[in-house]
Amino acid sequence: MKAGIAGLAAGILGGTGVLLFLVAFGTDYWLLASETCGMVPDGNSTLQPGEAATLTEARKEILTFHHEGFFWRCWFFGEGQPETIWTFWYTSQAHPKHCMHGYLFPMPVTLGPFPHPSYDTTAVYRGFWTAFIMLAVAGGLVGGLLLVCGVPFVSAKSYKVGGGFLLASGGLFLLLIFLFVMWKEFVADFQKYILLERSEKCLEEAPVHVYYGWSFMFAAAGVPLVLLSGLLFFLVGRDIMKSLE
Repeated sequence: MKAGIAGLAAGILGGTGVLLFLVAFGTDYWLLASETCGMVPDGNSTLQPGEAATLTEARKEILTFHHEGFFWRCWFFGEGQPETIWTFWYTSQAHPKHCMHGYLFPMPVTLGPFPHPSYDTTAVYRGFWTAFIMLAVAGGLVGGLLLVCGVPFVSAKSYKVGGGFLLASGGLFLLLIFLFVMWKEFVADFQKYILLERSEKCLEEAPVHVYYGWSFMFAAAGVPLVLLSGLLFFLVGRDIMKSLE
């Protein structure tokens, strides 16, 4: 009876935590930033063909908002909008919004010659971050699948192995969050990173304001839930195994 209650509680915690991980992985709001670069030159390589035409009358005070995640790096422009994280909420974003692929998060796909001198030194970091987030999501899904299959049959092995996968997934996401905080607070030069090639063409030194995004918060909230769920499932599996001896 106690094992059943513990398993139910672990299932609710684990399901919620894995869902938060999936939302964090699938949404592109890990990093939020805003800047006022000024007028955008016609030959700016950051913009796609046709986008520059919408900015021909751009003025200094028009803010550019950036947000990014594993899949996409996006930006949009806002005149008279408040410079807060709530501006990045999906329903508050100004349109049109422009996006480019960003699979090597947290640095964007290079524009121009490779390796780009501004951020080629972070290639190892990008590679580890990408590998860890893929492994973390896969670990959470595999652990959840093992538990869904094992719980109806009260399989002690499935409880233990599934709990182990959830512990590994939570540990990897905890490592991802640590790496992200270290990158944001101590490693990245956001003046160069956010503005990319525009930084050399801005009319003046453009202030950049950076925030932790919604995806980061979802991942941080999911870590303790998944770790606690994995630990509970592992202990339940061990308890069932002892009762069968």
